[in-house]
Parts: sequence; C-alpha cells; structure tokens
Amino acid sequence: MITRSDFDKLLRNQQYEELQSYKVENAVILAAGLSKRFLPISEYCPKGLTKVKGEILIERQIRQLQEAGIKEIYVVVGYKKELFFYLKDKFNVIIVENNEYDTKDNIESLNLVKKILGNTYICSVDNYYIDNPFRLYEYRGYYSSIYVEGYTDEWCINTDNTGVIQSVNIGGHDADIMMGYVYFDREFSKQFKAILSKIPDDSEYWHHVWEYLYIHNLDKLHLEIKRHESELILEFDSVNDAIKFDQSFLKNN
Repeated sequence: MITRSDFDKLLRNQQYEELQSYKVENAVILAAGLSKRFLPISEYCPKGLTKVKGEILIERQIRQLQEAGIKEIYVVVGYKKELFFYLKDKFNVIIVENNEYDTKDNIESLNLVKKILGNTYICSVDNYYIDNPFRLYEYRGYYSSIYVEGYTDEWCINTDNTGVIQSVNIGGHDADIMMGYVYFDREFSKQFKAILSKIPDDSEYWHHVWEYLYIHNLDKLHLEIKRHESELILEFDSVNDAIKFDQSFLKNN
C-alpha cells in the first residue's frame, strides 16, 4: 500500500493508472425501511422519495454519486418498493428487493448485496449533503462524522492517534458522532462479508442496524473517521427535521 501522502500526490497529478486499486467500484443506497419516525408522510410516501428544496431526496444522492463517477449504484428497497422502481430507467441503477424489511433491520439489506461489496460507498437514503462529498478514488475505509457539542444520544466515536476507530458508545458529551455515508475498502468488505456469512438465522444481529455488527467486531473491522463540518451533512429523522431545513416541505409533499 502506498502512503497517504503518495496517494494525495498521485491524485493531484491525475496519475489514475497508479490508483486503480483505490478506485471506488460501486455504491449501495439503503432505502428499505419503514421510516416510522417520519409519520404521517411515510404512510403514503417513503422518506427517500420526499422532495427537499425542490429535489427528491434519493435522486439528489444518486446524482451526486454519478457526478463523482460512480456508475454502478444499488438501491435496496422494501417498504412500498414499487414506488422506487422508476429509478432503474431514470438513472440506470440496480434495484434490489428486501422482502424482510419489516422483520429484519438494514443488516439484511447489506446481506442481499454482499457479493458486490468491495470498494463501496454505503449510503442512507435519509441523508442530505449540501456539497457533493463523493469521489472516484478513496485511500482507506472510513465512517463519516460530525462533531457535536454538549450531550448527544447519537453513536459517539473514539479513535486512536491515527484516526482509526477504536470504540463506539451510544450517548456522550462533546463528541464525534456517526453521521452520513460510509466507505468500505476491499479489506474491510472482505472481513465484513466473512463475519456476516457466519451469523446464525436466529441471531439478534438481524434485528439491528449493520453498525451493531461492526462495533462488536472492531478488532477485525477497521475504519478510520472522516470528519465533516456539521452543517454539511443533514439527517432527516423526522418531518420536523425536514421542515427546519425546508419550510416548504409539507407544501411540496
């Protein structure tokens, strides 16, 4: 593996032939969930298909990925899945159906696409990026984060002095929290798939988000932290979150 400084130099000089092993191969957008906290709108429209600032949420994310050069995009759908099918023709994405979306969490969505995991972006349909954060070449796997002052009930990240995540705690003070997209490099994907394939059918892991598996296997699954300015990554957990950002949200949805 080349050093990070060598990677950055090759990238600046557009020496892409030297960076092929660092090229992002594909992306997965997780869009199967019920979005229970997005009621009453989610009763008739999945969160990812709502319109924010004039753009459909998932369409904005697909465009950002494609503008970065990532053409192979998988969208895992479940709840009201038929409403997402138009994306296949409009954006040439690959639709994957998770028919257990109401009994298993999004770890099942990743299980359905595990064969294609390599140098892969993992995206959540409810994130909104002010600026396009994606790029065609990445040095190493990471989890995006923002810094929160004061108390937070989010998942808080602790790292070593090189930026590698060492532990994750639910809740904390003045902390970097998990927020936004994740990048799996090939080594992470290899280890993740090996662990995923060994989960018994009756395991509690199926009823948690995929990060639950990650934080219980930090000795094998290595990601760095990638810090972002807090105003650049938004997550719409509730309708009120969306209204705070877009006062016309209810009118347009």
